[in-house]
Amino acid sequence: MNRNLEMAVTSERANTLTDRPWALLLLLTVGWMISFIDRTSLSSAMADKAFIHEFALTSVERGLLGSAIFWSYAILQLPMGWVVDRYGVKWPYTICFALWCIAAAATSLTHSLSSLVIVRLLIGASEAVVLPASYRFIANSFDESHKGTATGIFSLGGKIGPAIGAAVAAWLIVAYSWKDMFVITGLLGLIWLMPWLAMAKNDFPSKEQLAIAKRRATSVPLRNLLVSPVVWGGFIMTFSYSYFVFYCATWMPSYLVEQRGLSLMRSGVLTFISFVSVAIVAVAAGWAADRIIARGKDPLIVRKAFVVAGALGGMTVILGAYAESQAMALFWNVASLSLAGIATANNLALSKLTLIPKPAIGLNTGLLTVATSLAGGVSASLCGWLLHVGGSYTLPMLSVCVFLFTGGASAVILMRREWAPKVNEEAAI
Repeated sequence: MNRNLEMAVTSERANTLTDRPWALLLLLTVGWMISFIDRTSLSSAMADKAFIHEFALTSVERGLLGSAIFWSYAILQLPMGWVVDRYGVKWPYTICFALWCIAAAATSLTHSLSSLVIVRLLIGASEAVVLPASYRFIANSFDESHKGTATGIFSLGGKIGPAIGAAVAAWLIVAYSWKDMFVITGLLGLIWLMPWLAMAKNDFPSKEQLAIAKRRATSVPLRNLLVSPVVWGGFIMTFSYSYFVFYCATWMPSYLVEQRGLSLMRSGVLTFISFVSVAIVAVAAGWAADRIIARGKDPLIVRKAFVVAGALGGMTVILGAYAESQAMALFWNVASLSLAGIATANNLALSKLTLIPKPAIGLNTGLLTVATSLAGGVSASLCGWLLHVGGSYTLPMLSVCVFLFTGGASAVILMRREWAPKVNEEAAI
């Protein structure tokens, strides 16, 4: 038994991607950012009259198109979590990264709604590797007193990506065309592979390490996750928070153009400001929670408090819906997403790391990223339908408030240590 434990520890160390974890974390953050650029650049295209006219898109069809990427993304989350728990991070990530960049560029070749949907499904399938791989790396590389900061830094990619994507995509569409925009944003991302291949160590396991990795991964089988209230609490929290983020990523440019009278360029700039603001708040809140925890406070209580505060802050989005002046509407548009950043890093740490056994990090992350994917799909399509029914963005914003309240409540009620997933000790060693 002692030899098995020693071999397991040796295997885990051998599979560490780098001796400079903070440097590689920054690179993974950039990779996450690029995935969001390729994911959300479509939002700017859907606010472009030429794009809408070429494909003759209705509001409902725009919602369905915006949701397409999330369905394939959701379906492949668990398989990708299974892969990285057993076969490492570097090569699965490398292959999938190249595939989604090429698929994003290929959007320029589409000529029908169905071909657009197919390309978006391909991008979603390839991007499904990002979160399981990244959180596997964070779990192996950082202890609890640094996880909030690490997840906060990583979350920058998910916030700055939409910010840059919206602004740059809008500029490229105005300066060139929507087709050129997809080619440029898709192919430029491939440059990221050069430092990744140079910096990341090969963590593909040997036969002996693979046997150990498989045994450790099966110590927390999927059924143990599915019966844990903690996992379902994380699922609801993740869905609720992501619903708001993807509402902003998918519909914010259109809201600013159609209801608040901004130009496409100004809408891209304001979307950029909103996502940069939430990124800054997310890192600051993750760091603040880590400092409180380092002083001896209960990590569970601290992170739950930050999650609830972020949910309440995000609900101020509804104030923008009822604001009479454009200035106040734009203020709450930025402020609500920024305040939601209080929850970002702590939600990620709480639901994916703090209460989750290390052998199940990849699988659990895959499961929770299904929640993220479903939130993206539901947000894009449901808000499109609510916009069609209500004729304004008030109903979509009300739906955001309902989901954020539900997510905050689930953090309070379901995230308890005694309800964490159980480890089968025999399989673990």
